[in-house]
This record gives sequence, structure tokens and C-alpha cells, in this order.
Amino acid sequence: MENRTENGHGNSGKEIRVWCDGCYDMVHFGHANSLRQAKALGQKLIVGIHNDEDITKNKGPPVFTQEERYKMVRGIKWVDEVVEDAPYVTTLETLDKYDCDFCVHGDDITLTADGVDTYHLVKKALRYKEVSRTAGVSTTDLVGRMLLLTKNHFKQGDKEYEVEKAGKYSSPHTRSRACSSQLGQDHTARSPWTGCSQFLPTTQKIIQFSDGKAPKPTDKIVYVAGAFDLFHVGHLDFLEKAKEHGDYLIVGLHTDPIVNQYKGGNYPIMNLHERVLSVLACKYVNEVVIGAPYSVTADLMEHFNVGLVCHGQTHIALDVGNIDPYAIPKQMGKFVLIDSGNTITTEDIVERIIRHRLEFEQRNKKKEKKEIEVYEAMQKVKLAQKSG
Repeated sequence: MENRTENGHGNSGKEIRVWCDGCYDMVHFGHANSLRQAKALGQKLIVGIHNDEDITKNKGPPVFTQEERYKMVRGIKWVDEVVEDAPYVTTLETLDKYDCDFCVHGDDITLTADGVDTYHLVKKALRYKEVSRTAGVSTTDLVGRMLLLTKNHFKQGDKEYEVEKAGKYSSPHTRSRACSSQLGQDHTARSPWTGCSQFLPTTQKIIQFSDGKAPKPTDKIVYVAGAFDLFHVGHLDFLEKAKEHGDYLIVGLHTDPIVNQYKGGNYPIMNLHERVLSVLACKYVNEVVIGAPYSVTADLMEHFNVGLVCHGQTHIALDVGNIDPYAIPKQMGKFVLIDSGNTITTEDIVERIIRHRLEFEQRNKKKEKKEIEVYEAMQKVKLAQKSG
């Protein structure tokens, strides 16, 4: 391969094309952060996505269909091109076919059903680079939250902004109930990958995800608000439609207690910090209001110079005192209901998980067992190298 300069171009001036691949099931900000880091290593990011059949064979059933997963990855702001039906084991032929210089993946382990490293070919050819995995989130973890139906991922009142995992400070009953599902939810989880550490939000992470661009004076600013929990294709299609009504899209995210008030039960599944990054990763979104008021106020409209407020086809719960939360923009003639044509909701995603609970539990048990075996083998090799 030709030598590369610091700006990412080779001696010939050819742009560096980076390849990533994976299942990208229940696309979350951990996936987005990995793709953000990969894009920073070149100019173009090409993402290959495995089909449902290959995922089921090697990992177990995906939560989202392949068409939904293709669409979700296309909606991430750092992705330039999506390759559908990408092979499960990354080959040099694949990299060459799409004119990619190297492959990038997180520093976790991905194995086939036979226990083979899916990146062994590109690693051997020295066309593989690693980026840091985002601690505290994974598809396994999110599935676990839904199956356990706990509220450990968010707090209320003065505990609202704590993101401690269940375990150290939970009761023995809570701990035993969490461990019983084998989903790597608490501190007893053994696998360094399936068992998640807690997510620690920082201002730096928000800056990395944000466009950092203010609206131009001539821009028509569109405002939408909601929970945007477990960011999915329904949200993506809605935000695409909302963006079509203007030039600059601002998304107001409600706090966890407010979301719990109007959704009840176990919601939100993802806490406010996690939902902020998930929404910021969407290519249609320009800015996020963290902890937006449930009712859209005149002050908010004026502060952000909002030209139009949009809402989808989902039910609008009244605010305290039976107040219509969109009364102000309606009075100003700046409110519109839009139909994205997609009826999928967060509740639908949870229903999928519950319906296939045993399958997902079995999938995650197998994944954890495989990862532990590989991890222990790696540790033995390291010890042998030190003693040798």
C-alpha cells in the first residue's frame, strides 16, 4: 500500500476510504461513536451490513430487520455509503471491491458460529485498525434493560443525573433478579465485552457528536420534541420529514422523569444522556435541547427563533393542569402535524424483545460464553509472553 500523509491522503492525493462492517442491530450511540472514530481516519466511510440470515446463524436473531438496519446506518451523519448484505467474515476481496484502504472495528471480539475471528484475514494483511469501544452501552445491555423491566438506568428527583448501574448499591433481591437473566447487566458480569461498564457522559463526547454550527440568519428553524427513546427507524423517518419543512432542525429532549410521567412503566429505556447522543448522531439533526420543557413556551420559540413546530401521529399527552403542550405554537400559527409514513414506536421495539425473550436470552448466553473463552485464551498468551 502507498504511504499516507498526515492529512489522510496518499502520495498520489487519493482519498482514504475506510471500511466498517457489522450487524448494527438496535443502532445506538456506541455504534455511532465507533463510526465517528472510523471516519476520522480517512475521508470516506463505507459501512457493510450483514443480512438477517448470517446474523441468525452466527449470533442469533437480530431485533431489527435488515432493511431497518440498512436505513438506520444510512441515517448516521458520518456514513458516506452503505453496502447491503456484506459478508460476515471480512475479506481482502471485499476491501478491494469497494476501494477501501483498511478496515476499522472496535476493540471488542467478533466471532463466527465456529469461534473464528471475523477479522483474521484483514488483520493478517495489516489492513485493520481498532478504535475504542464506547463503555456503558451495547445492544446486549439495551435488550437486558427491556427484559428485566428495571428502572436502574434512570433516576428521578435529585438522583436524575446519576447513571450508576445496578449492583453495588442495590439490594440482594435486586441483584439476584438482575443476574438471573444472564444479560451482563450488573457488576458480577464476567465477560469484559458482554458485561457492560457504566456510561459516563462528558461534555467532550457531546462536542464530538455535535455539528457545532449555528443557524444562518436566513434559515427556517424547525423544532420537534419528545423522548426519542431507543432511537429507531420510526424516529429517523419522522426527523427526515420534519427537516424537509425547514433548514435547521432542533430536537428538544424531555428529562427522564417527564418521559416517565407520560409514558409510565419502565420508560425511558435510555437515560437522557444516552438519548442526547443517539439523536445528535442523526444526520437530519442540527441541535439538541437537553431537558426541554414539555410544553413549548413563547420564550423557547423566541430564544431559538423557531419558525415551525412539528409533531408526528403519536398521541399528545396533556401537560399538568390539562394544558395542551403545543397551545402556544398553535396560537402563533406555527404548528403542523406530519405523517412520516412509519408507525413503528419504541413500545413496538420492546414488544419484539418480550415476544422473543427466550431467543434473545439464549443468544446472549452463547455470546458471553464464547467471549469468555477467547478472553481467557488471550490472557494465557499474554502470561506466556511475559514469562517467556
